This record gives sequence, structure tokens and C-alpha cells, in this order.
Amino acid sequence: MVPPDKKRLKTALVTRGHTQPLKDGTVKLRGFELDFEDVPAIITAFRRMVRGLELDISEMAMTTYLCARAHGKPFTAIPVFPMRAFHHGAIVYNTSAGVHTAKDLEGKKVGVNRGYTVTAGLWARSILQHEYGVNLSRVTWVLSGDEHVAEYRPPANVVPIEPGKTLEDLLMAGEIAAAIGVQVESPDVKPLIANAREAGFEALRQRGHYPINHTVVVRNDLLDANPDLAVDIFEAFAEAKRIYVHRLREGPVEIASAADQIHLRVMEIAGDPLPYGIEPNRQALEAIVQYSVEQGILSRPVAVEELFPLSTRTLTG
Repeated sequence: MVPPDKKRLKTALVTRGHTQPLKDGTVKLRGFELDFEDVPAIITAFRRMVRGLELDISEMAMTTYLCARAHGKPFTAIPVFPMRAFHHGAIVYNTSAGVHTAKDLEGKKVGVNRGYTVTAGLWARSILQHEYGVNLSRVTWVLSGDEHVAEYRPPANVVPIEPGKTLEDLLMAGEIAAAIGVQVESPDVKPLIANAREAGFEALRQRGHYPINHTVVVRNDLLDANPDLAVDIFEAFAEAKRIYVHRLREGPVEIASAADQIHLRVMEIAGDPLPYGIEPNRQALEAIVQYSVEQGILSRPVAVEELFPLSTRTLTG
């Protein structure tokens, strides 16, 4: 039963170890009740928020947020990042397509699952460019879907897939040389980067490379009407995360998920597996802005502080 003085906030958030305390009520948001919607595929919430402002609080892919912000969508991110991932393993290629090194992708077609602004695609392309010297403008990027932000227009070397085709079929047939973000069971399709999982951890170890995939956005009208809300949301997410990290540190997690296993490895290398706040994430945030400009997702750079409410800019958790 929700107390009469508490307003429900319609919220979309994936259930993970570090968000479970919010979803089961162990951690509460001061003054409000989080009304969690059942969203089996969180990407549908991104689109609903971007195109219809249908939620009060929503998890959202970082590049979707950057693109939405550039097009004036009326919501703002809180500097909490509920999903991170390494993307060296996201790129697969057809072994008969004449690809022997990443540079061989130049002049060829490469599929991208869903839209060009998908965050996993941005990080994977940045790896190709900055670790393997691929000129991204010399690749034709073939999309299997459209963009969450309908107003966005991609670069000229980004094209839609032919109707009736799938990236998986095109990859197995050799009509595209490689693809990002697809799962194909074929002896002719292999990861482009060998031992990709360890390559990701090594990038973290050597360069602090720890990609942010998702943030959390809040409707601007709610933030304007409730000056303390941004800080309260941040603190609630930080408390939920502290409960999870404490459980990880206490010992083996029962039936550890793939995400738990990654977080445990990150803890060994860098400490906090899910840092919140601008400063602990400045490197990743500045990188995602830089890569968004380089790849034609943003038309100009933006200071990372401008992406978050003023009241949250010095918070860490």
C-alpha cells in the first residue's frame, strides 16, 4: 500500500544484482514510490521514453541519451550507470570474406545490430579505430533496425539492410564481411579479436578502459518540480549498489551470473565494479562523447558536466 503522500513514479529498470534492492523495496526513494513496469526488453523502454516520454524514470543507453539530448528531448541523466560491458567480443567476421586483420574491414560492408547509435556498436567501432587503426569512414555500416531518436540522420556510409534480409543471413552468405552484436552458429563465422574477454580486461588494466552502456534518465518536469529528486535518486541507486558490492566481497555469489563474474574480475583489477558519479567515470564519459563526435552521432562535443543535473555533479557512490 502506497502512503497517500507518496507519488508513484513510473520506472523502467532491468533487474540486476545491484538494482534488486530498489526493485524489492529494500532501498526506497525518499518521498516517492517507484512503480516498476515489467519491460522484458529494456530497449523498448528507451524508445518509449525518447518518442513519447511515457516514463518518469528510465534506464537508457548512453548514446541514445546523448543523441536524445542533442535533439532536445526533455529528460536528464543521473550519473549512475547500471550496465557496463567490454565489447572486444562483439565483432564477428566471415572467414571467407578476405578479412585477415581488422584493417581488412576497410572497403567492406559490416553489419550493426539495430541502429547506428546503439552504444555497443559505438564502443566496438571505437575499438576498431583506436586499437586497430581502422578508418571507420571507409566501412559501409549496414543496419538491421532504425534509431530510437527518429530525428537523427546517420553519416552517408550508413545504410539500411535490404528488406526481408537478416544480418545473420548476410554474414553467413558473405554478403557482409563482419557484424557487430549478432549471434551466429557457423564454422565460417568467428570472433574478429582473439581471446576477446581477456582483451577487455587487459584494456581495463592498461588504460582504465571500462565502457559505460547505460545510464538512468528522469523527466525534466519532475526534476524542476522536485529540487532534491536528482540527489535522492542517485543516493538510492548508490545504496542499492553498496548492498550488492558488499555481498560480492563477502565471498562466492550463489549461482553467479555472467555480470557477477565480470564484476568480480573488475574488482580484482580496479576496485569498485560499478562506480557512480562523474569523477570516477570521467575517462569513460569523455571517451563516449569523443567517439560520438568522431562517428557522427553528435555534431559537436559536450562537457560531461552538462549531461547531468547541477546538484549531482560532485556526487560519488
